Amino acid sequence: MTNKRLLAMQDLSCVGQCSLTVVHPILSAYGIETCMLPTAVLSNHTMFSKWSYLDLTDEIQNIFEVWRGEGFKFDGFLLGYLGKTPLMETAETCFKDFSSEGAIKIIDPVFADNGKIYGGFDMTYVQAMAKFISNADIILPNVTEACFLTGTPYSEVHTKEYLENLILALGKLTKATAVITGVELDGKIGEIICENGKISYVLGEKLPVSLHGTGDIFAATFTAAYLQGKSVAESADFASEFVRDCIRKTPAEHFYGACFEQVLAKNLG
Repeated sequence: MTNKRLLAMQDLSCVGQCSLTVVHPILSAYGIETCMLPTAVLSNHTMFSKWSYLDLTDEIQNIFEVWRGEGFKFDGFLLGYLGKTPLMETAETCFKDFSSEGAIKIIDPVFADNGKIYGGFDMTYVQAMAKFISNADIILPNVTEACFLTGTPYSEVHTKEYLENLILALGKLTKATAVITGVELDGKIGEIICENGKISYVLGEKLPVSLHGTGDIFAATFTAAYLQGKSVAESADFASEFVRDCIRKTPAEHFYGACFEQVLAKNLG
C-alpha cells in the first residue's frame, strides 16, 4: 500500500513524544502520505505537571465540510486516543464519507493500562468503544483495554489459556484482526494475535523500563509496516523491536517519552 494516503485521528501534544507528534513523523518517514485530524491540541502531554487543552471537536465538522468539497479520500485510517464518546460517531462519519475503496481501518482504543482506566474515562466510554471497534479491520488494545472491553477480570499473571480466552472474547465484539499488546509469557513480552480465527504470538525481550508514548510508537510502526505489505505478525514483530530500540536509546532522565527519533534515523539511514 505504498504511495497511499492515510488519515491519523487523535490529539496533538505540542511537546512530548506521543499521539500525533509520534505518529506523523514515523509514518511519513516510511513513505506513507500521512494526513492529520487532531481532536485536540495540548501544550504538552499530561505526564507534565501542567498543560493547556484546546478541544477541536466542533471544528472537525468544518474540516469535513471542506474535505467533502475537495473530494478528499483516504486509503487508510489510524485512530488512537479519542477521549470523548461523541468522537466515535465523528470517526464513523469520517469512515463513511472519506474512505477510498478497500480503505484499512486500524483502531488503538487507548483508554486504560496496568489494570486501570485512565482519568476522565468511565464505563460509558468503554461500552461505546466496545461497539466502535466493530468498524475496524485491525484493533490494537493492550491487555487492560481488552479486559475492560470484554468484561474479563484483569490479571497481572498471564497464561496462554487466559490470553487466548481474552482474545477470543474480543472476537465476539468485532470481526477485526485483534493484536493485544503487552502480553507477558515465560519472561518475555509482546503480542497475541487472532487473525481469521488463528491465534499466534510475537514475543521478545522484556526490558526493565516502561515509558510514556510507547503504545503510540508501536501503533505507528505497526501501521507503517502493515501498509508496506508485511503480515500482521511481521508488523507486530517489527513494531515491538522498534519500541525496544527506542527504550534502549532513552536516557533515564528523559521521563516524558521514548527517543524514537534516533531509532528512526538509524533505521532509515
